[in-house]
Amino acid sequence: MDTVSVLLLAAFVIGYLVLAGADVGLGLLMPRVARTPDQRRGALAAIAPYFLASEVWLVAALGVLAGLFPSLEHHVVAHLWPALAALALALLVRDAGLWMWRRVPSARWRALWEGAVIAGSWGSAVCWGLVVAGLLTGSLWSGVFTPLCAAAVVVLFALRGASFGADRLVAEDGGRAADACGELTRTLSRWALAAVGLAAVAALLPGGPRTEGSVAAGAALLLLLGSLAVTAGVHGPMLSRVTSALAIAVPGVLVALVADLPVAPVPATTGILVWANLAPFVPVMFLGQVWLYRMTRRSAGAETFFA
Repeated sequence: MDTVSVLLLAAFVIGYLVLAGADVGLGLLMPRVARTPDQRRGALAAIAPYFLASEVWLVAALGVLAGLFPSLEHHVVAHLWPALAALALALLVRDAGLWMWRRVPSARWRALWEGAVIAGSWGSAVCWGLVVAGLLTGSLWSGVFTPLCAAAVVVLFALRGASFGADRLVAEDGGRAADACGELTRTLSRWALAAVGLAAVAALLPGGPRTEGSVAAGAALLLLLGSLAVTAGVHGPMLSRVTSALAIAVPGVLVALVADLPVAPVPATTGILVWANLAPFVPVMFLGQVWLYRMTRRSAGAETFFA
């Protein structure tokens, strides 16, 4: 049961990164790909269904962490609480922007909340980068590896957002926003290759992650570099919808393989209680996400509750 519980926690975290990579990444890119009012409305309408779905996975991951791995929860909070607090604030700012953008028909009002979405998206991506670096090294700051790892994660978020926008914004402003996102997938994948390469070199320096599990970690890193290399040669969404998802998933895989985290055995009674409550909902979450993706993979092109 311990192994299954660890795998479930890893699946929730990786699933969150893949899903949140779409909406957070597109929020990062809004100043570049959503320059007109119609394009900004389309971008916000594309983000909205995904931020609601991705946060369900985050809540589920936190529930598993608190219910089954309290020692791990204490370790993460004790070592990374500044980044976690900043992450919570960034998510609140971003979510407030999405909820409030349409409430008042004023250009200044909407500009304020568009800025909140962009700032919250950048804050979320940076904080997740710091959390990944902190989990890999065991501390919030560990020399040059920390900023380089955080930068690599931010670029991976942006790449995922560009691929998502190329897929979702085809009905906005004659497809110009989707074309802009499609063109960015090449550029961002090349930036990501450089950022990941620098972070990998920094990992070998003092203060970098521990070396246990280096073979499996090396395989995951090769998967990441291969996904980025493929994306660098792709124009538009096409393969990048798959390769960008693989790329943003790898940081979660690396944490599971390399991070030296205290995972105590799950007491039998606790495991039975938590799993009895989880079992009915896990397949619903997976199937619901598949349904949501199929329903919203193309932009509706009409106004929604959010935009």
